[in-house]
Amino acid sequence: MKLAVSGKGGVGKTTFAALLIHSLAERGVEVLAIDADPDANLAGALGFEGADDIVPISQMKELIEERTEAKVGSMGSYFKLNPKVDDLPATLAVKHGHVRLMVLGGVEKGGGGCICPESTLLKVLVTHLILLKDEALVMDMEAGLEHLGRGTARSVDRLIVVVEPGRRSIETAQHIRDLAADIGLDKVFLVGNKIRGQADEDFLRKNLGDFRFLCFLPYDDQIIEADLLGKSPFATAPAARRVVEGVADRMIAEG
Repeated sequence: MKLAVSGKGGVGKTTFAALLIHSLAERGVEVLAIDADPDANLAGALGFEGADDIVPISQMKELIEERTEAKVGSMGSYFKLNPKVDDLPATLAVKHGHVRLMVLGGVEKGGGGCICPESTLLKVLVTHLILLKDEALVMDMEAGLEHLGRGTARSVDRLIVVVEPGRRSIETAQHIRDLAADIGLDKVFLVGNKIRGQADEDFLRKNLGDFRFLCFLPYDDQIIEADLLGKSPFATAPAARRVVEGVADRMIAEG
């Protein structure tokens, strides 16, 4: 299964991604976790040792220059549009149990976006991981779909958008669905997060009634505490864990 998780900053998408990754791994699924959010913190949410020491691929200047044959930061230079990436998962992924993690990092963009060695390497890598790697993949993305192209989008089994009760979160979810439709990705699901009661769930269902919800996660101080302590919510928030484990079971059963 190939899963992409997106949503407005602060809604808890990385928390959900970490819970889902751990739930799949606990069931014996080998998971490749991809942190594609420039504000990379999936390693911490997964409880990886030395999370702060992991260098994002976008900052590996020597690797990028070697594979693209262009100097990082140079303007108007020629570089390879299809650099070699098939060896990178084995050499760059950090492994813990059934989970392997790759941190992509962000690319500084100019006014019109970035067509540069760094972004090219990352996009080719994501295409390789989604299209060719025969294993479960969960990608934690920013609110945009920067790393997905039309070809890779068709191979994503689910785009999961995490939302919270609030107008801005709803607008972001609708915007993400529009972006997904532009690249041919129509398998869009929602996860309601920070639900304080039935009124919050009803609010999301009313305003996003044409979406399909996977689950609703309760507002949980234990998740906030886990973040403050640098621990995985999988170990500290049993209520949210049980809900996401149910989602993982359904995904495994559906194949």
